[in-house]
Amino acid sequence: MKTNAGRLLEAAGVPCRTLVYDLPEERFSAEAVADQLGLPPGQVFKTLVTAGSARGPVFALIPAGTILSLKKLARLLGERRLEMAPLADVLRLTGYRRGAVTVPGAKRAYLAAVDESALEWERIAVSAGARGAQLLVETAAYLRFISAVAGPIASDVPPAAASAAGRPPPQPKGGVARTTT
Repeated sequence: MKTNAGRLLEAAGVPCRTLVYDLPEERFSAEAVADQLGLPPGQVFKTLVTAGSARGPVFALIPAGTILSLKKLARLLGERRLEMAPLADVLRLTGYRRGAVTVPGAKRAYLAAVDESALEWERIAVSAGARGAQLLVETAAYLRFISAVAGPIASDVPPAAASAAGRPPPQPKGGVARTTT
């Protein structure tokens, strides 16, 4: 499956490979995508859209099994306050539907921020711009292509929220890949 995002990356010389998955809408999550693709959750990045920046919307890429810290993101970008863009606005802002949001090929070139944990991986998986497809990209080349700023913008899912979502609580960091799902 070729997507516009994949074609843009290939044209720019960014090594990438399309990975296909099949999840029903009610089971869709970054954690479920990671599980189906057989990748560690920390290697699969979801792309969120925030609002409130003086520069317009901001793409925030964080690993599966984590949540976006709007405070940390605002601090990284030198903003006073950020909020999540309403889901109803995401398609209009990016040209992508929930579950398919990706930076390459978006309607506009918004600022992108990525959680610094991406730098620990030679390759990360990001949305291909279509539900059911991820792009396994060379991390450094991808981050250069999207002109991303990296910093600590993700937080672990609180244990109570993880349990409510049917996921085990986050494991402590200790030199092993994070496996919170």
